[in-house]
Amino acid sequence: MTHLHPRHVTMIALGGVIGAGLFVGTGAGIALAGPAVLISFTAAGLLALLIMRMLGEMAAEHPSGGAFSVHAEKAIGPWAGFTVGWLYWSAVGVVLAVEATAAAKIAAAWIPAVPQWTWVLVFMSTLTAVNLANVRNFGEFEFWFAGLKIAAIVLFLALGAAAIAGLFPGIESPGITNLEDFLPNGWSGVLAGFMTVVFAFGGLEVVTIAAADAEDPKQAIKKAVRTSITRLLVFYLGSMAVVVTLLPWNDSRVGTSPYVAVLDRLGIPAAGQIMNVVIFVALLSAINATLYAAARVLCSLAERGEAPKALLDKTNGVPRNAVLASAAFGFFSVVLNYLWPDTVFLVLLNAVGSVILVVWGFIAISQIRLRRTMNNPAVPMWGYPYLSWLTLTAIVAIILLMLSDEQARVQILSTGALVAVVTAVALSRSASRRRSLRGRT
Repeated sequence: MTHLHPRHVTMIALGGVIGAGLFVGTGAGIALAGPAVLISFTAAGLLALLIMRMLGEMAAEHPSGGAFSVHAEKAIGPWAGFTVGWLYWSAVGVVLAVEATAAAKIAAAWIPAVPQWTWVLVFMSTLTAVNLANVRNFGEFEFWFAGLKIAAIVLFLALGAAAIAGLFPGIESPGITNLEDFLPNGWSGVLAGFMTVVFAFGGLEVVTIAAADAEDPKQAIKKAVRTSITRLLVFYLGSMAVVVTLLPWNDSRVGTSPYVAVLDRLGIPAAGQIMNVVIFVALLSAINATLYAAARVLCSLAERGEAPKALLDKTNGVPRNAVLASAAFGFFSVVLNYLWPDTVFLVLLNAVGSVILVVWGFIAISQIRLRRTMNNPAVPMWGYPYLSWLTLTAIVAIILLMLSDEQARVQILSTGALVAVVTAVALSRSASRRRSLRGRT
């Protein structure tokens, strides 16, 4: 078995966007926007869905493990494919280490006798082995990981809805009391919340990478994109609606961990540990999917002569050398966790936190240009070209807003420096190739 089943691809589409950022990071958005975080999430979710639709359109017509990197090369030129491919690979390599570190922190809290760096080594070794085996192993692991995350959200929504309706034993329905001060920090708070929660949707690109390993890539991506869109909005907006309806937005527990705060409010025993288990599963899923995506993008770069040819080696359809190269920084983070266990997480995350916005920008530009070459695409982008241009404008606006924000500026400038370096290398390579071709003629 060297292909993913449609059920794998569909579940990857759903689970890829449901990460630890949803369960933990959304508290910061609530603290900034209050109940109006629902507006922030709606705007961020719509942007993410438009990006997913763009990816779906291109992936259905040009399925490839390189996905958006290949699309950028076709639409803009080799330098763009090189730039977005290496940017994504370098960023997710760091994210891989961040995810392993976060999972290790949870495991170390459960079993303090085992140091944090040891857990990183265990997780990286196990999930690298999964990715080195047949591609079906990745699909099955991700299917069940995603299933557990979705089950947790569905259960949370059911419990929350019962409490809001006054059907939960011992819990009085709050009605709309906690929603009355809907815009406590005004529209500037909604905007700040939007800039915070938009990053929770990172990971949606994995499904189009995985589609290339499906038995029927076009049908797999078509089904995955169409079935995941409404469900993702329900999961994200539904869970946020439960949080801000049941609890005051300025409750300190909401800002720290909104899901734990709700479970505590409902009197669920060991609520904190329950959510730790869910977050732990979400992180393992993210490590698995991130490593898979990084290896396929790197292998695609090698296929196009943009990375060493040794990375093309495949066994049972698995680019083994690309998997090992992609896992390298994750294993290096074992050393970082040994030396600086308390600070490595934030330092690593800050270095590449905004690269996803650049990748999304390339996706939007690629779709706008490639659509002109397509006849009756299987997964057409809605409202082309108007929504395509609106999506690109929104991405540029987010970057500009981050530059104007003192806290976000360091992150976006760090990303800008990385983009400048990679683009310079890409343009230099393109110029060198042109000179070489002229020399031959």
